[in-house]
Amino acid sequence: MDIVFSDEQQELRATVRAFLEQKSPESEVRRLMETESGHDPAVWTQMAEQLGLQGLAVPEAYGGSGYSFVELGIVLEEMGASLLCAPFFSTVVLAASTLLRSGDEAAMAEWLPGIADGSVIATLAHLEDSGRGGEADVAAVASATGDGWSITGTKSFVIDGHVADLVLVAARTEAGVSLFSVRGDAPGLGRTRLETLDLTRTQARLQLDQVPATLVGVDGQGWALLADVFDLAVTGLAAEQAGGSQRVLDMAAAYAGERVQFGRIIGSFQAIKHKCANVLMEVELAKTAAYNAVWTAAEAPDELPEAAAIAAAFCSEAYVFAASENIQIHGGMGFTYEHPAHLYLRRAKSSELLFGLPSEWRERLAVLVGI
Repeated sequence: MDIVFSDEQQELRATVRAFLEQKSPESEVRRLMETESGHDPAVWTQMAEQLGLQGLAVPEAYGGSGYSFVELGIVLEEMGASLLCAPFFSTVVLAASTLLRSGDEAAMAEWLPGIADGSVIATLAHLEDSGRGGEADVAAVASATGDGWSITGTKSFVIDGHVADLVLVAARTEAGVSLFSVRGDAPGLGRTRLETLDLTRTQARLQLDQVPATLVGVDGQGWALLADVFDLAVTGLAAEQAGGSQRVLDMAAAYAGERVQFGRIIGSFQAIKHKCANVLMEVELAKTAAYNAVWTAAEAPDELPEAAAIAAAFCSEAYVFAASENIQIHGGMGFTYEHPAHLYLRRAKSSELLFGLPSEWRERLAVLVGI
């Protein structure tokens, strides 16, 4: 597989990077961290109307641009580097991917155009209070009603769940785990924002009390669908992690090249050189794993489970390592709240836990390759 970005893709990267430099500087990230919604609605609208980012990988038939996961990966990498506070990952990577993989024409026609034009914020709710992500851990129950379904149960750690207009909920029916669409303003739906380690990506706890819902896809086939979505989710997350890893490497290298101690630039000390070199190696390998996964998602989806598992395992650990070493290289200043280094470490640690630990993905990879 030839992992080389085209001129058009490089132009996309430059455009998104310039936009984020203007709209997501550290000062704006810190401001949005303290808001209830966790994002700027005006910027969200600009992303859709001026850059077409929400609809980038949505088929043209549903109002999108019809690009591949490669282009989406480029955007996610730049967003990860800038710690963009916006419901992009939940809406585009989780919800839109779930709708597209469901094959449910009615659901896609109802929701994808709104996702593409930025009028709909969406998310996926599969975890519950235990935080365990297995099929057997889905306890929310969906019951058939006269004209549809109703769901009762609790969902936790739902990314952007407190602001979503659409929540795709995993719930159990007599046929097994199924997926349902729930409107954000549906009666019986309670939403509480959670206090989390990563203040740049909001999460919520949802309480559902006979909430009206609409089946998405085939009754009882929801978990098989989610397995495919999780591969895409960790692939998109790996692109984010690669972007964040590169940013903290740049941050560490710049500081090592300007900070003077004992009359010398600290980058001339062997210990600091070794730290920077080790981070560089991890970041380059992480980027390779992430790029391989996004290319596989676009060009060879049947091979994605293995590529996604590699990216999920490696990029999570590489990001945590790079963010931690960045703090060490900055010394005492790197531990302060005023310095941005901790924001990246928080994102790195939180991302590491979103869809399973690296050890779990390595175990899955071993099963997939027959070890």
